[in-house]
Amino acid sequence: MSNCFIILAAGQSKRFKSVKLKQYTIYKNKPVFEHSLEKIIKSKLFKHIILVTNKKSNVQKKYLSSIKILKGGKERSDSSLNALKYASKLKLKNILIHDAARPNFSIKLVNKILYNLKYNKAVIPYIKSTDAIKYNLKKSIYNLDKKKIFLTQTPQGFRFTDLFRFSKLNKFQIEDEASLFINNNIPIKFIKGEKENWKITYINDIKKTLNFYGIGFDIHRLVKGRKLYLGGLKIKSSLGTLGHSDGDPVLHAITDAILGACRKGDIGQKFSDKNKKFKNIRSSILLKKVIDEIKKNNFIINNIDINIITQTPKISKFKNNIIKSISNICEIKENQINVKGKTTEKLGVIGKEKAIACEAIASITKT
Repeated sequence: MSNCFIILAAGQSKRFKSVKLKQYTIYKNKPVFEHSLEKIIKSKLFKHIILVTNKKSNVQKKYLSSIKILKGGKERSDSSLNALKYASKLKLKNILIHDAARPNFSIKLVNKILYNLKYNKAVIPYIKSTDAIKYNLKKSIYNLDKKKIFLTQTPQGFRFTDLFRFSKLNKFQIEDEASLFINNNIPIKFIKGEKENWKITYINDIKKTLNFYGIGFDIHRLVKGRKLYLGGLKIKSSLGTLGHSDGDPVLHAITDAILGACRKGDIGQKFSDKNKKFKNIRSSILLKKVIDEIKKNNFIINNIDINIITQTPKISKFKNNIIKSISNICEIKENQINVKGKTTEKLGVIGKEKAIACEAIASITKT
């Protein structure tokens, strides 16, 4: 018996009021629905992944071998039932259903849902309401106790056989699958959701992000007997960079740019050259630590622009491999990175091949 993850991305976005449907609108450098799809594929938690959409052409080819694409229905419940009918051909124990309009859920939340499904037929994440809530009944307004009000989220997890049975019998439009279990008096396990897992409903929700920019610069002396690393890539050279770590000026500049954008100090504060544990350490390890830290604080990298200033070696030979290396370290796409090689026309210490410098600018989004 296996598990399945369904992503519903066939809505009409009536409240979004844009020419482009919200699930295909660009958010954090990719279509909204793609965040959920990519996250679940990478997690490797599910044998089966179903994407319900009305535009198969919007799905990148690289995902097609990992998922099943189904056409959506007129309403949400129709799309859900279409997916469940297909899923009934599979040998499933549990199924999770998720709205593509919630791109910021974490895999940690998914794991919590799967764990609780071992002991429950339905598991629903929720957050408490922080707003004062009123209820309108027959032109009379009543106060509701917000302590008793909570907001449900997706993904929602269910035992497949129960959900499929209730869905087939249902004759009403529903807001979510939890409603089916409530209507049939089946106990639900409610677990704490995530504040970051908010739903994109209106076009202004896409603009709930703040962008920040940081600049980084580094220069290292070139000497014999040292290795030369640029952007995490080992470069064959008779000269290497002198430094407390591996002396990679590209990764040092990137690290400072990211820290600056996030207002987190600089590389010297984070990884002091007086600390012996950083002696000869690969700069990729240090940058990866910074990437992990900013992700925990809900920062994401939009793009990085880099100038490598050196008389030799010529950067054009290594440019593509440097971009690939930075992409892997920073966990971003290669098209989010731009690398340029510059000389100083044989002027100064760089022109005399006694040093290599790098400057970088990073654009960061806070969600």
